[in-house]
Amino acid sequence: MPQPLILSIDQGTTSSRAMLFEKDGSSIAVAQQEFTQIYPQSGWVEHDPEEIWSTTLAVCKEVLKKAIDLGREVAAIGITNQRETTVIWDRKTGKAIHNAIVWQDRRTAPLCKTLKDAGHEASVTERTGLLLDPYFSGTKVAWLLDNVEGARQRAENGELAFGTMDSFLIWRLTNGAVHATDTTNACRTLLFNIHTNEWDAAQLDLLDVPKALLPEVKDCAADFGQTDTAILGTSLPICGVAGDQHAASIGQVCFEAGMVKSTYGTGCFVMLNTGDKAIQSKNKMLTTIAYRLNGKTTYAIEGSIFVAGAAVQWLRDGLGVIASADETESMAKALSDNQGVYLVPAFTGMGAPYWDPDARGAIFGLTRDTGPKELARAALESVCFQTMDLFDAIRSDGASLETVRVDGGMVKNNWLSQTLADILNIPVQRPKQTETTALGAAYLAGLQCGIYQSLDDLTSNWQQDRAFEPAMENSARDSAVAGWRNAISRTRSTL
Repeated sequence: MPQPLILSIDQGTTSSRAMLFEKDGSSIAVAQQEFTQIYPQSGWVEHDPEEIWSTTLAVCKEVLKKAIDLGREVAAIGITNQRETTVIWDRKTGKAIHNAIVWQDRRTAPLCKTLKDAGHEASVTERTGLLLDPYFSGTKVAWLLDNVEGARQRAENGELAFGTMDSFLIWRLTNGAVHATDTTNACRTLLFNIHTNEWDAAQLDLLDVPKALLPEVKDCAADFGQTDTAILGTSLPICGVAGDQHAASIGQVCFEAGMVKSTYGTGCFVMLNTGDKAIQSKNKMLTTIAYRLNGKTTYAIEGSIFVAGAAVQWLRDGLGVIASADETESMAKALSDNQGVYLVPAFTGMGAPYWDPDARGAIFGLTRDTGPKELARAALESVCFQTMDLFDAIRSDGASLETVRVDGGMVKNNWLSQTLADILNIPVQRPKQTETTALGAAYLAGLQCGIYQSLDDLTSNWQQDRAFEPAMENSARDSAVAGWRNAISRTRSTL
């Protein structure tokens, strides 16, 4: 008899996806649906929670039908999600009181500045590992409570529930029976103490968030309830949950201190495992929980770039200079160099290591000869240069980075992966299974339901597809990096 399958729900920033995984980490079915990006005004980004729910439901049903057609059993569900995206809903109806506020949204920058100016950031960082930035969920919760009529009173009365998208999906899948999240999502809210592993009273007081809103926090591999039979046509246990970057780190089996992965999706996120030590960065990297299993917490240092694949999406949907993301590889390869064109994709401010919420995107070096190829190459190179900025900051914190494991849709582009190795000047390892975010959620569910017995079972699954070795001359790298740093300096709003 074949081993049972694991259903992984990957609720991302631009699409909802479902995948069926075998025990060996290979995928036998995938379904994906994009959903609407809503921009109410400059710097604001929202999602319709009902559209997220409907797309998630549709892709789950599609792959479950595939399992039925193959005569295969599905053992459990794992969920991974876009982190920090914030939704508040009515506990009775399950309906959101407002669109979800997306992690990229910058509307709470004034509140963050007020709190910084009042001298709160050092204590916030000490408790949460985070900075006072609109990126995180806590100030989004405060905004919703203050700007949706009656919300604050209803929250204090216990009528409303807050969650990141994992909590919202768990609530819907269990028909309101479970209001829960995991440590990796909780630790990105500005409301969670990463040292005590509890909601932090001082943080709740600082942001004026009622505790009655909050979900129960569980390990990443835990019992998150059973799906209601009426929802998916069958009752399945939800056994694993992790925010997308933590799930990717698990999918890349970065279980040893010093291992680092970099994920390329809508944004780019570098995560360095630091073991049982919560190391506070001196260079504006974030201290975060990598995962918690069997009550034991493993920590990480993380750097977050807000725009990676989103820059290519902008070329496609915003400018119309490409028809599909796949075109960018041949376009970039057709040029001998970047022609002095640099894109700084600060469309929603700048993340690590700059944390400049007021910066906006810019293109430098345009001439009459500049065309779609130059723009495509500049968009891809911007991802590599931004990753370099993160690695420089992490190295300044004392880490030794000798190689990096990469994943996400963008790294299927060989030109990008090679350029990344060239700019970072270290080998880049690409696994055979690049959808490591969904895979990590499946691994967590498999650990909880007994398909895997230990982390060693997961480590043995990892297989390399290709290693990219640095091949750029030092002088060429230095010149390219100098051009990037000039572009960055001219983009910063705080200079």
